[in-house]
Amino acid sequence: MDGQSKAPLVKPRRSDANRPVPGCQVWPHAWLGAVLILMLAVVARFYDLTASAIWGDEGSSLLMSRYTLSGIWFHAAHDVHPPLYFMLLHAWIELFGDGMFSIRSLSALPGVVAVVLGVWLVRLIATSRAALLAGLMLALLPTAVRYSQEVRMYSLLGMWLLGATIALVYWVKQPRRKRALVVYTLLMSAGFYTHYFTALCVLVHWAYLLVLSLQPGHPLKHINRPAWWVANITIVALFAPWVPGLIDLIEHMDQLKANGDVGWELPVTFSSLPSMAWSFLIQDDGESLPWLLFGAMPLLLLAVILLTVMRDRSRYRGSVLLALYTLLPLVLIFLISFISPVFIERYLTAYALGLPLLMGLVIDRLLHGFRVLAFGLLALFVGTELIGLKINTTVDVNDQTSVMVEFVNQRFVPGDRIVISDMLWYLSYVYYNRTDAVPMLYTPPSATGASRRPNAYGFGTLVVNEASRIYLDHLSQLPMGTGRVWLISTADQPDEFAPLPIGWQKVCETEAGNNRARLFVMGSEPR
Repeated sequence: MDGQSKAPLVKPRRSDANRPVPGCQVWPHAWLGAVLILMLAVVARFYDLTASAIWGDEGSSLLMSRYTLSGIWFHAAHDVHPPLYFMLLHAWIELFGDGMFSIRSLSALPGVVAVVLGVWLVRLIATSRAALLAGLMLALLPTAVRYSQEVRMYSLLGMWLLGATIALVYWVKQPRRKRALVVYTLLMSAGFYTHYFTALCVLVHWAYLLVLSLQPGHPLKHINRPAWWVANITIVALFAPWVPGLIDLIEHMDQLKANGDVGWELPVTFSSLPSMAWSFLIQDDGESLPWLLFGAMPLLLLAVILLTVMRDRSRYRGSVLLALYTLLPLVLIFLISFISPVFIERYLTAYALGLPLLMGLVIDRLLHGFRVLAFGLLALFVGTELIGLKINTTVDVNDQTSVMVEFVNQRFVPGDRIVISDMLWYLSYVYYNRTDAVPMLYTPPSATGASRRPNAYGFGTLVVNEASRIYLDHLSQLPMGTGRVWLISTADQPDEFAPLPIGWQKVCETEAGNNRARLFVMGSEPR
């Protein structure tokens, strides 16, 4: 045999995950497709990144990031989200400044990385064609694009969770290699320090391993392996330093409700599920659509997903993993919301990332034998996404909070006072304020005389240290200064400052972004 070893009579069987679908296996330029998808993801997330004005939640992120790292740890424990994103934002601003492009890039970049991770994840469990199809649809997913353009933690969470899911798949395929579990542990811990809804991903991963252990023929007992339990115990241990703050927050839930930081969500109905699906796809709840279309599109997506899952006979059941990742958190939070409403699009966006990944699998498999149906489904999904992207980019630059604040900045005279009627307006106003005045928050007592000042939880924790300078219970308490005061309130509601002190005279007024700014000259005999 010329010194060469004899080849085996039977070739080793390739894993189901890597076996190409007949007729679909040759993608010689897959790398080019991946590069184009990456470019599309970058364009979608950075296009008009600074077009929409900072709103209240984003303003709260920026106020939180102004504290030191120890201050962020303390105040985040009184807020409704863990501290990691705010710490990263603090460091980011130290390096790159607090310009709009800079601060929103901290969300856009993880959003782009999430697309790369989505392609990677699908390639691990399916063909390269499925991965590219999934990447295309994930790059265009409107809810992913939107929350990659906000100064909040949602795109960062999606990056952590997709990365952790990739690590889980690597470990499932090669359980003797513990490196993947180490990466998994670190990413899941980062997820918990970013958003509490990471707990839903834990349920997804455990459910997936349970399915693998129960599948007929070739059960995979990863769920019983000590390494898996050690990894999860380590995640708990890494999160333990934050637990006292979380317990304190839960114990003071009534104070969060009093501030309006929780408890504002609308109760769910049975139409909330299809509405959420439409929100992910077109950034609109869809309730103005014809009822047949409103229900048909989500049902079609659900049907093709379930059909793909039921027909999946692969060893590692990749479609089951993606279906659990997408649907289990959605259904659980929907059911929980009948008790305590938390069915909020941005909280679930990290899991919505699984929808285009699933559709990549579905369309890839339909292309083998049902090409017309596959192309039709691809056109329907991408076309719907493009409608959502158009809605995302429909911004009237002249009708935003920033325009109203700039009106005040240009006409401000040193010594003027600025008083804001609502905490959400206050949070965004502070970012755009270019005057030397410290904006004040109007906190009139209730009709019974009870204080309406925010407490030390929720948004209130961001300003409680400056309460003596910021809170204003009565307009008559304003020092005269220049004798001028700017009142910032909601435009389309009754005047939150009424009744005004006697003798005040309005000088000018503007409205933008549902905000109204009015300049008054104070009377010499305030009421």
